[in-house]
Amino acid sequence: MTTGDTPDNPAEFEKDLEALEALVARMEQGELSLETSLEEFERGIALTRRCQKALTAAEQKVRRLTEDGTEIDLDTPEPAGPDGED
Repeated sequence: MTTGDTPDNPAEFEKDLEALEALVARMEQGELSLETSLEEFERGIALTRRCQKALTAAEQKVRRLTEDGTEIDLDTPEPAGPDGED
């Protein structure tokens, strides 16, 4: 794994995710040959694994930062306090 491929590099994750989305779009069109489809599928699997590894590393980092291991919901914003501030 090269430095640019490390899970701690959000730019690489975004790049891999965009490449995966483009690959899926090409495959969904159904115009690729069987050989090309298999090659793209293999590439897609590699991209998926790299993205999953990056997400796992990010989750572990969040857990380390929270130290007590408490699960936090990163998708739902905290409700505003009584004065309208967080």
